Amino acid sequence: MSLNSPVAWLGLVVGLLLVGLLLWDLLQRQHAILRNFPLIGHLRYLLEGIGPELRQYIVTDNDEERPFSRDQRAWVYTSAKKRNNYFGFGTDNDLERTSGHLIIHHSSFPLDGPHPGQPGYDPEYRVVAAKVLGGARGRSRAFRPDSIVSVSAMSFGSLSWAAVEALNRGCALAHSLHNTGEGGVSPYHLRGGDTIWQIGTGYFGCRNPDGSFSLERLRETVDANPSIRALEIKLSQGAKPGLGGVLPGVKVTPTIARVRGIPVGQTCISPPQHSAFEGVDGLLDFAEQLAEATGLPVGIKSAVSGLGFWQELAQRMARKDRGLDFIAIDGGEGGTGAGPLVFTDHVALPFKLGFSRVYRCFAEYDLTDDVFFFGSGRLGFPEQSLLALALGCDGIAVAREALLAIGCIQAQRCHTGHCPTGVTTHNRWLVRGLDPTSKSARLANYLITLRKELLRLARACGEPHPALVPLDRFEFLDDNYGSRLATEVFEYSSTLGLPGTRDRKALVTG
Repeated sequence: MSLNSPVAWLGLVVGLLLVGLLLWDLLQRQHAILRNFPLIGHLRYLLEGIGPELRQYIVTDNDEERPFSRDQRAWVYTSAKKRNNYFGFGTDNDLERTSGHLIIHHSSFPLDGPHPGQPGYDPEYRVVAAKVLGGARGRSRAFRPDSIVSVSAMSFGSLSWAAVEALNRGCALAHSLHNTGEGGVSPYHLRGGDTIWQIGTGYFGCRNPDGSFSLERLRETVDANPSIRALEIKLSQGAKPGLGGVLPGVKVTPTIARVRGIPVGQTCISPPQHSAFEGVDGLLDFAEQLAEATGLPVGIKSAVSGLGFWQELAQRMARKDRGLDFIAIDGGEGGTGAGPLVFTDHVALPFKLGFSRVYRCFAEYDLTDDVFFFGSGRLGFPEQSLLALALGCDGIAVAREALLAIGCIQAQRCHTGHCPTGVTTHNRWLVRGLDPTSKSARLANYLITLRKELLRLARACGEPHPALVPLDRFEFLDDNYGSRLATEVFEYSSTLGLPGTRDRKALVTG
């Protein structure tokens, strides 16, 4: 066909435009989907743009999708990109027919915070923790976290190197803690962010060749990396409580093998139980051993089922001779790690029930001021974080919400090795789409926005700090024009000592 033909010229122009778009997609670093799937990736953004109309007339509404609804994901995405995260035309929730809908009681006399240009205005909205982590037991390296929001445990191995680096660098920008997960301390956890080193049953990074725990290796790593601020003994997690883990040999790359201290290419199994200790007494002895060797605060992470373990733990700690510095409670609805459906759906209590029962156990022994409580399990939204703080949490740990901030699209292919955004895969082509520099900034934006919204909610309730909002400011609606206060729902009473008796009130007095 001659170029004198208008159709030929049109085809040439379209072809050049497509080639230009292809090159732009491959070279840009803002969108992992376009970088990994040039040209066709634009279809996703087109469908996303008309998504509200499609859902309204054809598919689902904004609150039906799980584990995170369209509204929740949209709030995280816009917050991470520093775009307008407001929603117009009022709520689309049917408040009078939705059982369990959370309502926060605002104050008739709310507080006004500093605004840009005024004295005291902080563009990073830093919200320090009320308690000193490790302070109650006098650990030599006790500290007060600069942020009540941190990134929860996700291992290098389950996440790509680029995702781990983006998370750590984002935490550094937002002055938040980053939990390593049980896969050991990798080079990508050492990009400026302070970390909590999680020690699982495989003792990765602190193990002997036979898989047993090595205190010497742990001490060497801690001494060499001052960014490690605390140690967390993992008992269980929300995704698969009571079940060990398996990392297939094909995923055990030389870097992962070096970090974990295991052979290259060999399937790595994490047993369901620890070999370094047995029972509650053994756990407390192990925690004190770690604290004495490193000076770091030491705690545990666990999902919750029965209360026998927690009651025995509280009884032992009430003697004051041994104890944990922090406890991280993971809800059964949480979990980035892939697991059997029956475990993800039916094992362990959801966060609110599990945490409130554990907190009451420790309140009965007057221990709530001695322990720093972390909460995790779909808490990365302002109203859920504020409720968790009112229930007794001192810090909020976010996992999947953090992954959404760095590009996750909830494709739910985490267990296949084919994550399209490069977050939970080691496929080199897919990982190349995730640029740690731009994604770290998005994580920081999300964490800062979450803190900002927590401050705004607290001030709307008449309090200067989110941890000071009392539990009786929360109410749950039912589907029959009734409601119940949160204190009644979770069986909290003044005789047990409501959250925030000592350290939290000190926030007000200075």
